[in-house]
Amino acid sequence: MGKARKPIQIVILFLIVIVGGYAIGSSVFGGSGKPEEGSKAPSFDLLGLDGLAHTLDEYKGKTIVLNFWGSWCAPCVKEMPALQAQWEKWKDKDVVVLGINVGEDRMTVENFVKQVNIDFPILMDTGRDAVRSYGISPLPTTLFINSKGKIDNIHIGQLDLNSLDDQIGKLVD
Repeated sequence: MGKARKPIQIVILFLIVIVGGYAIGSSVFGGSGKPEEGSKAPSFDLLGLDGLAHTLDEYKGKTIVLNFWGSWCAPCVKEMPALQAQWEKWKDKDVVVLGINVGEDRMTVENFVKQVNIDFPILMDTGRDAVRSYGISPLPTTLFINSKGKIDNIHIGQLDLNSLDDQIGKLVD
């Protein structure tokens, strides 16, 4: 009778290893929790350069351009003037451009912001919590969130002035 149980024990052990591996992998790598176009944008609670804590909910009812960037990222630096221009164009029409800096210290970010002369809100994701909840990789990545809080478009890579304007225009109309 001992020999008859051996194959069953091996199958059970195999299933435990598979299920355990899936559970650990989902926990470590986030599973399929990455937001997609059409899904609700995950909330965040991040410190801004203004010294205040900011959440996604405070921008409820507005169109949001959520840009993840780093000062060490050449394409991120190149798209900053376009983001600033769109901020200036659309800010009076319930459009918010939010820059989420990924992993850098406050002094570095403040110096960069002054150097490139941007004044749209900058939030600090020093612990990379927002990067994880949004599944961001690589930088820059920009999410266009409609006034209902749903992700309308995810753009990976550098944006130019025209593509930014077109995307925001679609959301505002």
